[in-house]
Amino acid sequence: MDLFENVGTDDSGVPTFERGPLAVRMRPRTVDELVGQDHLLGAGSPLRRLLEPDGSVPSSVFLWGPPGTGKTTLAYLIARSGDRHFEELSAVSAGVKELRAVIASAKHRLAANGTETILFIDEVHRFSKTQQDALLPAVENGWVILVAATTENPAFSVVSPLLSRSLLITLKGLTDKGIETLIERALTDSRGLDNKFEIDDDARENLIRLSGQDGRRSLTLLEACADGARLRGSATISLTDVSQAADGATVRYDRSGEDHYDVISAFIKSIRGSHVDGAIHYLARMLEAGEDPRFIARRLMISAAEDVGLADPSALQTATAAAQAVALVGMPEARIILAEATVHLATAPKSNRAYAAINQATADVRAGKPGPVPLQLRNDSFRGAQELGYAQGYQYAHDFPEGVAPMEFMPEGLENTQYYQPTERGYEANITRRLAHIRSILSSEG
Repeated sequence: MDLFENVGTDDSGVPTFERGPLAVRMRPRTVDELVGQDHLLGAGSPLRRLLEPDGSVPSSVFLWGPPGTGKTTLAYLIARSGDRHFEELSAVSAGVKELRAVIASAKHRLAANGTETILFIDEVHRFSKTQQDALLPAVENGWVILVAATTENPAFSVVSPLLSRSLLITLKGLTDKGIETLIERALTDSRGLDNKFEIDDDARENLIRLSGQDGRRSLTLLEACADGARLRGSATISLTDVSQAADGATVRYDRSGEDHYDVISAFIKSIRGSHVDGAIHYLARMLEAGEDPRFIARRLMISAAEDVGLADPSALQTATAAAQAVALVGMPEARIILAEATVHLATAPKSNRAYAAINQATADVRAGKPGPVPLQLRNDSFRGAQELGYAQGYQYAHDFPEGVAPMEFMPEGLENTQYYQPTERGYEANITRRLAHIRSILSSEG
């Protein structure tokens, strides 16, 4: 069933959204009703110019962002802005035949009366290379003005010739304040729930979290919550209604308060303690509560360096790759990536010796212990350096059989100081043996 099959259209073919689900009815009709994307809507910005009543569309447009951020709404508003004809295709169901038919009609319309056609393609990343190539002549010749929406990075999912002929606009997930604005508007607007319901504070907070920066999801959940309250014979949406609408127990979790810090603390300590099941539990708890997956990914990178360290150098590589993948993929699939990184770190051998080394060195620096840099290590690339004794006595490590030069590297007052003390765990055991040999060579200096 098409979500919009019972939705009316205006004279240009743009949906009017007078009927349908709450998320459809509450779709913004003007630029002023848009929530979020303030970074794109400043005066004179490309997107603002596209949305003006007499706005020009200098090129085709790719709208890239997470679900529920307004990509489809922006396409409809762009279409309305210049009295253009509107055509919509979904990359999920449309093929080259349907695409060519729309383009042919657009060419005829443009030649007959000069009417431009906005061609909106949702989920354009699902189009094959052949389908995307079929768009090129229409875009390049201006037969259609392409407005394409995608949740995936166009740099990886759209052919370069098409992308180079288009303006890329990157949308951000809605903030908690933005989601709250959508909920309050839907509760009071005549198109929405028309003041028939109110919502408890804790229910609102959980609804905002469960929305996950997705405006459409927030309104879909709100409508389900209102149905639950109606069945109970109540005009007040409660936490129970939110829980039932979300098909699971809502997690009491204050993202800016104690819960946020307690759960992330338990997560990191479980990884440090090699309790993989505890780490996975707290990961799920954060994700279900709507915690930002990028925040979790950043903490995993820190844990990889602080707690796993050189006992397993690949742990930081895994955590870094996970952070990059989470930024590209987003939820809900990002949970799989985070789980893989969590399991790797929790089950890896542990060493905090690199962390301890930088802490001790920092303490010495702050205590004013280090003397001047030894003369043999100083830069001698300026005139007069040799007269000052700079670089004299420096020994080039590669000139020695084992690549270790027996000379003093520490400043005066810190000779023989050893900050890094490796363990016998994992890969670091190899470093322990290698470092002992290196230090024995260095100690023979003089």
